[in-house]
Amino acid sequence: MGCCGEDEGDLLKNLVSPIPNPNPETLEISTADVAAGSSSDEVLSPMNSNFSALVSRDLLRAILELLPPADLARTACVCRLWRAVASDREMLEGAFRAPWKVKQVIGEPSSPAFWRHPALDRFAISHRLRRGDTVARLALKYSVQVMDIKRLNNMMSDHGIYSRERLLVPISKPELLHGSTCYIELDVHSKREVAVLYLEGGPDQKAGTLVNRAITDRARRKILDSVKRSMQVDDGTAEYYLSVSDGDPRAAMLQFSEDLRWEQQMSGP
Repeated sequence: MGCCGEDEGDLLKNLVSPIPNPNPETLEISTADVAAGSSSDEVLSPMNSNFSALVSRDLLRAILELLPPADLARTACVCRLWRAVASDREMLEGAFRAPWKVKQVIGEPSSPAFWRHPALDRFAISHRLRRGDTVARLALKYSVQVMDIKRLNNMMSDHGIYSRERLLVPISKPELLHGSTCYIELDVHSKREVAVLYLEGGPDQKAGTLVNRAITDRARRKILDSVKRSMQVDDGTAEYYLSVSDGDPRAAMLQFSEDLRWEQQMSGP
């Protein structure tokens, strides 16, 4: 039974219903009529036709679940019904998890744009630092580059490891994500929002780290203040560049620099 009260068998019949016996005379279109552009002609589209599948939430959901995140975001612009289905939290998470076969993603991102880019760099391993750990040893252990660890954790040198309790490590083997549970977190030190994979245990229960919530207002404010000071702009400008860069401070500052460079070129002689 469809959610609109129609039986699914009836819906399928409507979709594949045969055309009535055609009259050869009605199939003939005169050149004059075409040139005149008769006002009675209508453009058939899913929005003005009797395509029942497009107004049935169950069937529409089954279709949209097959789309990648980028295409799913585009379907939200079609109409209110499509937007309601395509913007559903479960739909967005499912499209984000599918490429890497992740079992579950816990937490809410700071922006819905997070779900649109399910690249591997959206995920990271949480490694709790122990005595004797170095960036080079971690790079060797997880088969990644030293510079990749530094870049992900916003570290200028190896000495930054001593002021932290953990490091985020890039994922080099996608199979680690198969059947896993990840937690959306905004790391205060790296100032980056990622889906974190815990190979040992789970998220810390101490103050400052939440299990069911991805980020805190305090951490969000720290990132905003940092970007604001780096770019020497007001809060509104900093928030804008963070929003267009999906919350990535580095990308926000790069975009800001490109815009400044363009303005200088346009104002030049």
